[in-house]
Amino acid sequence: MTAAMHKRFGNHVPDILDCLAQLSSDEVPTPPKEARAMLDILPDEVWSNPEYRWLDPGCKSGVFLREAAVRLLDGLSDWEPDFPTRRDHIYRNMLFGSAITMMTGMISRRSLYCARDASSDLSVVTFESPDGNLPYIPTQHTYVRERCTICGAPEGLEREGRENYAFSFIHGAYPTQELKDMKFDVIVGNPPYQIDSEGNTRTRPIYQLFVQKAISMNPRYLVMITPSRWFTGGLGLDQFRTEMLADRHIAKLVDNPKLFDCFPGVEIKGGVSYFLWDRAHDGDCEFSTRIDGEITSTLTRDLRHGKGVLIRSNAAEAILTKIEAKSEPSIAAKLSSQKPFGFLSNFSDFQTTPKKDSVLLVKRDRAPAYVKPDQITHGHTMIAPIKVLTPEAGDGHGRVPAIVTGNPFVVPGNSVCTQTFLVAGTFEAEIEAQRFAAYLRTKFVRYLVHQRKVSQHTTSDTYMFVPDIPMDRDWTDSALYKRYGLSAEDISVIESQIKPMGATDIIEPESEDDEE
Repeated sequence: MTAAMHKRFGNHVPDILDCLAQLSSDEVPTPPKEARAMLDILPDEVWSNPEYRWLDPGCKSGVFLREAAVRLLDGLSDWEPDFPTRRDHIYRNMLFGSAITMMTGMISRRSLYCARDASSDLSVVTFESPDGNLPYIPTQHTYVRERCTICGAPEGLEREGRENYAFSFIHGAYPTQELKDMKFDVIVGNPPYQIDSEGNTRTRPIYQLFVQKAISMNPRYLVMITPSRWFTGGLGLDQFRTEMLADRHIAKLVDNPKLFDCFPGVEIKGGVSYFLWDRAHDGDCEFSTRIDGEITSTLTRDLRHGKGVLIRSNAAEAILTKIEAKSEPSIAAKLSSQKPFGFLSNFSDFQTTPKKDSVLLVKRDRAPAYVKPDQITHGHTMIAPIKVLTPEAGDGHGRVPAIVTGNPFVVPGNSVCTQTFLVAGTFEAEIEAQRFAAYLRTKFVRYLVHQRKVSQHTTSDTYMFVPDIPMDRDWTDSALYKRYGLSAEDISVIESQIKPMGATDIIEPESEDDEE
């Protein structure tokens, strides 16, 4: 029962889909209020056009088609005043979907038709097929060398009697043969986000495949909600990010950076976002930030301005413009790779007391450790100098205010580290190293890092917006704000979003994300 129906009956009836939305962190059904917010960014004309065909290519609860039906029943009343005739046309000729599992097919039909069997007398519109326009189509993966060539799923997912997560929309089984010539005008949905990869130690994102397939169908409008990790990172998402940032058909994008904001009880690190792809639009994007269900900021801007990432903050856009006006290089070139000296994170072949020619090893627990020079396979030029190390993992929950990075610290020369850390810079004088570590602790620097970071992991690229300035003085936030001419409003944004960090603060890296 929808919110509109609640009003008609004059009392409050809990929506079962609000409860369903909290049942899964893998398939993440959409709460009704989020589905309604997504439908709100479509132009008004879609609700009064009886010729449009709608598609949800990844039905989990049927909420998008249900909410669309409610609006179409009202919006098409002038076109067809007779309610039963209007309803029959909408359900039979306008609304289509593809369920991702047999169970979600039954749930979705129950939501849309009020009956899991669309051919029964209980269905609001009686179809010849029990599936109506909302089938579950069993599909197979295409394996080459034990991995699906389409979605990357490992062959180990195939277990007799169990779901294999070969989603029909991206594996070419939907639209079906009967619908192959049908043109869909509006595609809307919340695709599956990830699939098992490498024995459950990592998961592979697949939501981009749904977006790409939907765009390839060239609808009039496309609205989808996905994790925001694609803004700056994500396993196998580089090409997708490049395509999205360059796509001038993206008319609106609504970013929801706050953890648990859209999906209560489901942790999606980095938050989620939904967008409107408009076939007729060719220009900048109306980018909005949404917190606790309310739009807090909107700015029309070019998504290509971000050095290969999507700047998720309108306030950051203004701040970055002032910083870039100085045309200073980035510190990103100073930072090492994620395996600065070639060690694995569980490296254990070390001594606890120094020997002749041994090299200090800095590992996660910071306990005394030493290795032989011939054990070091990479980064030989970084061994001798004094170094500033920074933890590779930091705050990735998307909470505000945020810590963003681990706490950087100075280590003496003749030293190496495990891949728990990145080498942030090497120095001849300790005073410069100490100043650089303090610079990395400033809210100013961590705010800039935050703009390229949507998980706990950091890389050299994460520091692309941080300017490389002389370490000839102690840099404080107030000095940096003055250097770049930041306004009181700019400063307030930074101060409100970033937590303070002292030199002695102990900040433990978070556990590994599932999705890389």
